[in-house]
Amino acid sequence: MLYQIASFLLDVIGGLLTGACLLRLYMQWQRVPFSNPIGGLVLALTDWLVMPLRRVIAPVRRWDFSSLVAAALLQLVQYFLLWLILGAGAAWAWLPWLALFGLVRVAISGLMGLLIVYAVISWMQARSPLADVMARLCAPVLRPFRRIIPLVGGVDLSPLAVLVLLQLAMIVLGHLQAGVLQG
Repeated sequence: MLYQIASFLLDVIGGLLTGACLLRLYMQWQRVPFSNPIGGLVLALTDWLVMPLRRVIAPVRRWDFSSLVAAALLQLVQYFLLWLILGAGAAWAWLPWLALFGLVRVAISGLMGLLIVYAVISWMQARSPLADVMARLCAPVLRPFRRIIPLVGGVDLSPLAVLVLLQLAMIVLGHLQAGVLQG
């Protein structure tokens, strides 16, 4: 029971901070300004870790590698703490792999969350700074699917198609992770 509670809490805290670091990287890559509620939240959650790393790891063009390293470190710490609680012995060698799988899992989950919020906001026809930011963040992912999937009754179903594919990616990721840990 203690392991389940610790795992849940570490997943929530680690996922939130890792997701914020990845969103910071993605927002910088897409040149989405941070002068909005989402940007302010991302900066508040990540500055404490990203800014010290930025002194060591300089950005390259639009790629802020300090945000990526921060996300990877957060996942590594999360799995290290779980390893300590579990007392898994020599399984520490798997920690980098678990952190990598965790990083990909958080990226996919975060993208799924962005798409769900975007879809709900777009169906309500809300015009707000949040709607514009969500549209800019989701547009690069949805663009290829919008070319293929026509509007149905004026409703854009491309977010649904991307969500299905992302869920399939999560299933494949789970099987890959299990395969790596067993082999």
